[in-house]
Amino acid sequence: MRARLATVAVLAVGGAMLSATPAHAADIAANSGFEDGLTGWSCSASSGAAAVSSPVHTGSKALQATPAGSDTARCQQVVAVKPGSSYSLSAWVRGGYVFLGAAGTGTTDVSTWASSPSAYTRLTQTFTTGPSTRTVTIYVNGWYGQGAYQADDVVLDGPPGEGQAPPAPTGLTGTGGVTTATLRWNAVEGATGYNVYRGGTKVGAVTGTTYSENPPPGSHQYQVTATNAAGESSRSTAVPVTVGNDQPPPPPAPTGLTGTATGLSVALKWTASPTATGYNLYRGGAKVATVTGTSHTDVTPAAGSYTYQVKAFHTSGVESGGSNTATVRTEGTPPPRNRLLIGYLHASFANGSGYVRMADVPNEWDVVNLSFGEPTSVTSGDIRFRQCPAAECPNVESEAEFIAAIRAKQAAGKKVLISIGGQNGQVQLTTAAARDTFVSSVSAIIDKYGLDGLDIDFEGHSLYLDNGDTNLANPTTPVIVNLIAALKALKAKYGAKFVLTMAPETFFVQLGYQFYGPGPNGAADRRSAAYLPVIHAMRDDLTLLHVQDYNSGPITGLDNQYHTMGTHDFHVAMTDMLLAGFPIMGNPNNVFPALRQEQVAIGLPAAPWAGNGFTTVAEVQKAFDCLAKGTNCGPYKPKGVYPNLRGLMTWSINWDKYNGFEFSRSHRAYLNGLG
Repeated sequence: MRARLATVAVLAVGGAMLSATPAHAADIAANSGFEDGLTGWSCSASSGAAAVSSPVHTGSKALQATPAGSDTARCQQVVAVKPGSSYSLSAWVRGGYVFLGAAGTGTTDVSTWASSPSAYTRLTQTFTTGPSTRTVTIYVNGWYGQGAYQADDVVLDGPPGEGQAPPAPTGLTGTGGVTTATLRWNAVEGATGYNVYRGGTKVGAVTGTTYSENPPPGSHQYQVTATNAAGESSRSTAVPVTVGNDQPPPPPAPTGLTGTATGLSVALKWTASPTATGYNLYRGGAKVATVTGTSHTDVTPAAGSYTYQVKAFHTSGVESGGSNTATVRTEGTPPPRNRLLIGYLHASFANGSGYVRMADVPNEWDVVNLSFGEPTSVTSGDIRFRQCPAAECPNVESEAEFIAAIRAKQAAGKKVLISIGGQNGQVQLTTAAARDTFVSSVSAIIDKYGLDGLDIDFEGHSLYLDNGDTNLANPTTPVIVNLIAALKALKAKYGAKFVLTMAPETFFVQLGYQFYGPGPNGAADRRSAAYLPVIHAMRDDLTLLHVQDYNSGPITGLDNQYHTMGTHDFHVAMTDMLLAGFPIMGNPNNVFPALRQEQVAIGLPAAPWAGNGFTTVAEVQKAFDCLAKGTNCGPYKPKGVYPNLRGLMTWSINWDKYNGFEFSRSHRAYLNGLG
């Protein structure tokens, strides 16, 4: 899960606090942040080098490599440079001993090192190339017997050499009008053209340093790259541009709204509104559909009396006033949904996807997780939740409207939960006092908003296992023991109707097939599979487990093969581990037992820009077919067929709306067809 970009600070070796430093204007190293895996880098054969999703300094990936024997786990890159020129080399590193250097400079080769096992610290060196030097080799490596190290943002700042892609553009700014977004940036030395990206998708190519287009109304994230005959640079810093601020007047309100009920269905019709390009339909004040025509059939959640209004909008997205009100009574019992769609709603912050009001959450969603409740400090246990402030989310509803919309969703059979954690919400219940504060503060949020339960989305360093804590059923690490006790207390307080869900990353669950905590020699990451004892302890009370099958490195499945995110095979392999069970660290005497089928859903990004590992609709449905029906399977063959697999989770409802509701509408129809 990714909440939003945060200001990052790390401790340097001497203990001084340094703010994260942005990439230099003329970074000429390829794939500096390892966002494209190891592309551009060459690593020693026995280093086990890989781009990992945690811990990172910036972005979503960092390099991790492990010295073995006489191999220091060096990763290096040959960079084209100009003779007789000055360069600055820097990197953010983490580990026992990590070295950064440049070789083949033609003058004096340079290197430096740091020891920073628990936090990233920055290394820097400068050098001047010799009069005939046209390439240098930059490198990072660890040291003998020191365990894994991480490196990120390896920057070589200086003029590019011949035959090398240019550095990323700087100074990108953007302005938005009624219908137009305009971008400007600084010229880049050695560039012959520029590519423009909106929301991660290329939308234009120009030779100058300005670009204009007419995107859909709303807020958009833009980036620019520089190109030449040798290739394309990395992307610039993203800038937001909002189009449609100076909006024309809304269209007239529709008229003549009528509704006719047949069972639980209501056929609605109205008269077209001049200049309108679409219509939003409201039931009881909550939006239930958006259509382009002048009719719609709504299916009500239960028998009863319902009021409807319709509002028109045009290309700016501005709504008209409401039409006349149509009151309709329906009869019958809605069929239960056996398959669930679970989505996270950005309720406390805004980002590039835009804010979505609770009342506007589409009917396709069965479980809505309010994101996020966060602690006042990492170890306080004091969880707070606030709605997105109006300065950040101009269209945020009032608290009274927010609570009323929650009640309306619940009346329609939906579950609304508070999700704790996220990317920025590190929660470590290291003491009994923190445990008790967690219970009381989470209860206060649930009671204030009348929520149905709790979602645990602990990421980063929230959970870990101490040395010697190897008994799945009887953990001893305080952060694990106290979290289990807190969840049991909340379950006891609210009773059988309390909904408990969890959204761990694969690193904290399926990685347990290979690693569990620090391991027998204490050298592994102690966060490895740290969710397993919590899941195991709560398995009788756990409503849903939806592991994030994204923002993940390659994970070994039960076939002892690595599986990579973004393919249907990855989802099949990861889900099969939960439904078949697996031996922890391959030990047949220490097994994580299978969960019940109805407890498991597959976690996915809603759109390509919502998280790494996006999987197309077709590939997701092939994976579900394989697991639930035993058809459409790829190379990985699951241990069984799981007809009661519960459904799909996504990050997020907001990104789904931004992407035209592709996730919810496509997968809701598919899941309904399964029965």
